Amino acid sequence: MFKIPDNIALALSLLDAAGFESYVVGGCVRDMITGRAVHDWDITTNALPPEIHEVFRDYRVFDTGISHGTVSVLFSDKTLEITTYRVDGEYSDNRHPDNVIFTRSLGEDLARRDFTMNAVAYSPEVGLVDLFGGQEDIKNGIIRAVGDAEQRFTEDALRILRALRFASTLGFAIEENTAAAALQKSPLLNNVSAERLNAELTKLFCGDGAGTVLREYRDVLAVVIPELTPMFDFDQQNRHHIYDVWEHTVLTLETLPKLPELRWAALFHDIGKPISFTKDACGEGHYYGHAEEGYQIAGEVTRRLKFDNATRDRVLLLVKYHDTTVGTDEKRVKQMLGRFGEDFVRQLLKLKRADNLAQSEKYRERQQLITVAEALIDEIIARQDCFTLKDLAVDGRDMMARGFEGKGIGEALQKLLDAVIDGLVPNEKSALTEYIKQ
Repeated sequence: MFKIPDNIALALSLLDAAGFESYVVGGCVRDMITGRAVHDWDITTNALPPEIHEVFRDYRVFDTGISHGTVSVLFSDKTLEITTYRVDGEYSDNRHPDNVIFTRSLGEDLARRDFTMNAVAYSPEVGLVDLFGGQEDIKNGIIRAVGDAEQRFTEDALRILRALRFASTLGFAIEENTAAAALQKSPLLNNVSAERLNAELTKLFCGDGAGTVLREYRDVLAVVIPELTPMFDFDQQNRHHIYDVWEHTVLTLETLPKLPELRWAALFHDIGKPISFTKDACGEGHYYGHAEEGYQIAGEVTRRLKFDNATRDRVLLLVKYHDTTVGTDEKRVKQMLGRFGEDFVRQLLKLKRADNLAQSEKYRERQQLITVAEALIDEIIARQDCFTLKDLAVDGRDMMARGFEGKGIGEALQKLLDAVIDGLVPNEKSALTEYIKQ
């Protein structure tokens, strides 16, 4: 069960040989217990930072987080983080301790951690150290706060989203008292930086259990994204839909591949429905313009959560065009490919497929249309058909040679591209130059 890399084992042995305690701790131990691959190794020790420097005097050592007792050692071409046991001071900002006190007690260090599953330590010499029932909770798939849950979340409000993220990515259930405290203390999430909220939410939405978490903890998520609230229990009153807007949204999200831009787009794709709701004379609900409304709302949320530009642009574009027909004829598909690019159109089709699967089974004929469009894209790409200006056999210099100037160059090239897509002329230089004469 407990298998650690040679460089980690050597670092522990060097600390032990110098008379100090040392353990791998936290998520890496949890992952070893569950049999998951370990990606990040954290080492904790009762050695103080200057003593860590001395133990690793033959290696490159950096004080990366010295105020919190963290020293980085370049060890066997990898950087290891080694942190002194500590006790945290007050958390006046509900996020970071105002100060830390170094301690020689592993127990005191483990007691300050967030969840029992992360308050476990292991060393080859001592074995597993589990003072709070973490191993049992891991085996039972339980996320339980160490000590008083309200205190843990008051200290660091981000732990609330971490609990939800772990529930999604590990498939664990949040223990009853911990879940109640997460909801009660959720307003404190407003004190957490947008970047950290974004990172946790993205991991949460991309977890295998994202759908379960979105259903069970929607009120916590609404603290961070209050724009979600109108979707909750909103009856669509439309024959195509058998779910309310929120359940439809969750089903769409969990059906998609676990890619951040797709999962975020799914979250937002119908966020504009409540505000655009109208009812016709027969009592059926309609949502004219909901994609544009969603685009505007998603734009504000992604700006507030400080998305990187590339992800933000892709998410917003998917939301804006999620209700647009890609088509099942080559001309329309090529036009879409030329306008948006292959990667976007393929993602758009994935979103449209998931969106349709989250509707009434009676209205899933779009699945076949999406399959046809995907097959057309495969054929167009395989044949290396022309659908963008850069694919044309002529360029701006050719148009200049024909006497075109300024904007006329681009207009001429666009007309040639349209003619090629329409099948009026082959994508050959001689044919194109002859065609442009007309």
